[in-house]
Amino acid sequence: MRFSPAQRRYNRRIIVLAIIYAAVLLPVCWLFARHLVAGPLAYALGILPALPVSGFFAVIGLYLAEETDEYLRMLLVRQALVATGLAMTTATFWGFLEGFDLVPHLVGYAWPIVWFAGLGLGAGVNALIERRAA
Repeated sequence: MRFSPAQRRYNRRIIVLAIIYAAVLLPVCWLFARHLVAGPLAYALGILPALPVSGFFAVIGLYLAEETDEYLRMLLVRQALVATGLAMTTATFWGFLEGFDLVPHLVGYAWPIVWFAGLGLGAGVNALIERRAA
């Protein structure tokens, strides 16, 4: 399968951000696990892993803006809608259950993880729709 120029840029950006994320997350976790940081530095290091994750969302937006093929754009929009529906529905259910002390607290960064899993589910939805159309 050939990738569009926008898809190639998207893939390159995602790979770079994933490498940065791993390169930042591992030492930050190591420092915090050993209680080696405190004060303002701890806050700065604490948000550092969130920056490349936020970059993933920006890269998706860039891809949607740069992709000239309307069909390819629609496929990603569908994936993002599935991902958003999954993440927001799960967060809502979990939030009510947590509010009633029925489940433990879940850290906020879990919801982007659910959203990214939803992108994979959305890709499956796209594949199913494609298969039916063929």
